[in-house]
Amino acid sequence: MFSPLRHAGYRHLFIAQVSALLGTGMATVALGLLAYDLAGANAGEILGAALAIKMIAYIGVAPFASALSARLPRKVLLVSLDGVRAGVAAALPFVGEAWQVYALMTVLYVASAAFTPAFQAMIPDLLPDEGEYTKALSLSRLAADLESVASPVLAALLLAVMSYSNLFAGTAVGFVVSALFVVTAVLPKLGKAAQKPFLQRLTGGMRLFALTPRLRGLLAISLATAAGGAMVFVNTVVLVQSRFGLSGQATAWALAAFGGGSMTAAVFLPRLLGRLTDRAAMVLGAATMTGVLLAGAWLAVSYVALLALWVIMGFGYSLTITPAGRALRRSSNADDRPALFAAQFALSHACWLIAYPVAGLVSAAVDPGAAFLVLAGLCATGTVLGLLIWPAHDPENLPHSHMNLPADDLHRREGRAGDDADHAHPFVIDERHDRWPTTKG
Repeated sequence: MFSPLRHAGYRHLFIAQVSALLGTGMATVALGLLAYDLAGANAGEILGAALAIKMIAYIGVAPFASALSARLPRKVLLVSLDGVRAGVAAALPFVGEAWQVYALMTVLYVASAAFTPAFQAMIPDLLPDEGEYTKALSLSRLAADLESVASPVLAALLLAVMSYSNLFAGTAVGFVVSALFVVTAVLPKLGKAAQKPFLQRLTGGMRLFALTPRLRGLLAISLATAAGGAMVFVNTVVLVQSRFGLSGQATAWALAAFGGGSMTAAVFLPRLLGRLTDRAAMVLGAATMTGVLLAGAWLAVSYVALLALWVIMGFGYSLTITPAGRALRRSSNADDRPALFAAQFALSHACWLIAYPVAGLVSAAVDPGAAFLVLAGLCATGTVLGLLIWPAHDPENLPHSHMNLPADDLHRREGRAGDDADHAHPFVIDERHDRWPTTKG
């Protein structure tokens, strides 16, 4: 599983990701505690609104940032964005009004919306072998789980000796360390995608989603992922501190339980994906989260029960997220990959934009039990749509024809089957393939 770390470029980026996520995780805990200070039992409403702002920034910025940054040096871009995020984090301990927090977090979210797709799109270029890339996805998932495990644990320990507002300083340090490791990484050069017109770079990823069945199914499952995750991230502080009357440290440990379940799934996924398709693993994860949400409406009556539910929720959550990179890689060539990752970043966060306000508003207006049930319905909807839209038979090589290609086009001779026009190969939407094949050949 750890063999991708032998690649120096990926190793530096992985350490950069870990550093940034450790800091971000502490900021997440601190933000939840700040919201509880401001609104008490209605903290979910404030968190839901703040996280909705995050989703709006991600949805609106990611495709434009990907298109505009295509001509910029990747290292300069990533280091600059880390610098912006470090500056925002350093300023957060000095604010005391909700609008100030929202304004600063908006800047941080915009920078993250530009940073994350560019970062994710480089991994397949660094690790072209599918087996190594699959392991790298699990490693990245483990790194992301540090936001849900190591960061809350560290936050819980630090909260014993300091105010939660000081946790934001840890976020700034994380981004600075991330920038330092990006500086020392040897990154792949930009390909021909940088030469495409701006409008094509802006809309290319969305076009791939519209025309590729597995990507449309992936988007449906992203809705299920958002529904389960939103319940955890928005309402954990409400359940722990209002319903159970426990401390901020208990909130941090509950978030760590969710991350522990996610990390467990990430450890087993490389072996699991050798036996299951990406579709099967993601649908299994979405169904697991649906079951946990339904059970939570009646079983989340104690802190111990909540911890058990969150461990299982984290396991399902990781099953829906980790294989997504493999599906994106299968559905694009190297030139279109940055635009596709940016589109996925924006579209998946559009799902979170639905789920976050639902989680916060229903919890505040009724109670967390009602939020469990409403989000279970949303999660089930995404699961069923994913099953229906993503074909169960989804081979890599698809037979298809090119009836309008010139007679001397070399592509007609690549893996041809039968006559000059019919052949099969790993199929993606591109200049030569403008629609998905309707027959299995």
